[in-house]
Amino acid sequence: MNAFTRRQFLEMALLSLVGSSLAACTEDKETTAVPPTSSDPILIIGAGIAGLAAARSLHDSGYAVTVLEARDRIGGRVWTDHAWPGIPLDLGASWIHGINGNPIKALADQWGVTTVFSDYDNLAVYDRHGRKLTAAELDELFLYLTAVDETITAAQEEADEDMPLSAPIAAAAEEEELTPEQMIQLNYVVNAAIEQEYAADVDELSLLEWNQDEDQSGHDVLFPGGYDQIIHPLAAGLDVRLSHVVSEVRYGDEEVTIVTNQGTFNGRQAIITIPLGVLKKGSIRFDPPLPAWKQAAIGRLGMGLLNKTYLRFPHVFWDADVEMIGRISTPKGKWAEFLNMAQHTGQPVLCGFNAAAYGRALEARSDTDIVAEMMAALRQMFGPAIPEPEAWHITRWASDPFAYGSYSFIPVGASGDDYETLAQPLGVTLFFAGEATQRAFPSTVHGAYLSGQRAAQEILDNE
Repeated sequence: MNAFTRRQFLEMALLSLVGSSLAACTEDKETTAVPPTSSDPILIIGAGIAGLAAARSLHDSGYAVTVLEARDRIGGRVWTDHAWPGIPLDLGASWIHGINGNPIKALADQWGVTTVFSDYDNLAVYDRHGRKLTAAELDELFLYLTAVDETITAAQEEADEDMPLSAPIAAAAEEEELTPEQMIQLNYVVNAAIEQEYAADVDELSLLEWNQDEDQSGHDVLFPGGYDQIIHPLAAGLDVRLSHVVSEVRYGDEEVTIVTNQGTFNGRQAIITIPLGVLKKGSIRFDPPLPAWKQAAIGRLGMGLLNKTYLRFPHVFWDADVEMIGRISTPKGKWAEFLNMAQHTGQPVLCGFNAAAYGRALEARSDTDIVAEMMAALRQMFGPAIPEPEAWHITRWASDPFAYGSYSFIPVGASGDDYETLAQPLGVTLFFAGEATQRAFPSTVHGAYLSGQRAAQEILDNE
């Protein structure tokens, strides 16, 4: 059976691979750099995976490094919550996407961290009336997926200028005279295959550039014990200052000064790893201001949103033997995808995903309202007699002042070049890292990790 899967769309011909390998990205570079004699450390803003990767590289090369982190924890958008005993919840990143040659998988293997295969083919989908689709009906959904693939590929080849990704899809649906019910099914496929993955609506995504990123080969895996099993060993022995909220970065030809709520820090160089959403918000003042070409790239790129709602129940009442549960809904994307945590942890926990516009709208509502809405979706699928949740945990990444979103995407008018522009250092003192500076693998943990290593190497190369 050709079941529709969360990442299957990305494994098809839509991805424009540019041919460079992860091995080339991660190959060790020899350097003859000698650690500076100055007592001033290299300063890194942000203790997410990019900042920690940069700090680890520089520290292990003999450099003094100080990491300034606004939160009271490390990890940034890699955040494992341990409030429920024995049930670690990854509130940010969950998956290693593509294990072949992936540096995050290499770290997991090095540190003996358990990962489990994520089987997206192990899927159940329910229609908007709460009825579970048959195998034949799942095959019909796959036909929509194939049609979307062909439509977008043809539109990319024929387009003279950029447009929203939604435009050719809508035009094809109109030409085929889809019924209202068929449109609902098409919208489900578009949301599940594209919007959930890229954390943006197809109305926002660039037709020409939305999928310029490379596909990391190999299957995906999850961390049943939590993603922070990668974060804490990476940070071991580093000088990380928590609860240091940066308000200003002053930089020149020879020194960088960073102003925080807990004092001012001077360094020979600095690496900026703050999320794109914070750069777009202008929360940190740069003196002198960032050059117009870098500000333009920040303005063109988009910051997407993918929120999670975890509910813990007294027992499993859903499809215990499936990993992903899909729901065809109106409006599009409303509680359309769930991860069965019991499949990997044995715990009666479901995680509901809401992306892009619907995810943003949901953030403004109370926990009680959000839980009630998720329960209404579950009751539609599994009946009115299901138990109430014992506890919940809800993310609001768009409202987070140290993220303002989940990860980057390419809107209409932007391109992969903007990732490279954002990555460009300013002189020999100010460097940039983070998933939004990694053209090949943006929006991923391994992309952020590689960007931190790249920024560290840029400093070493300038010594």
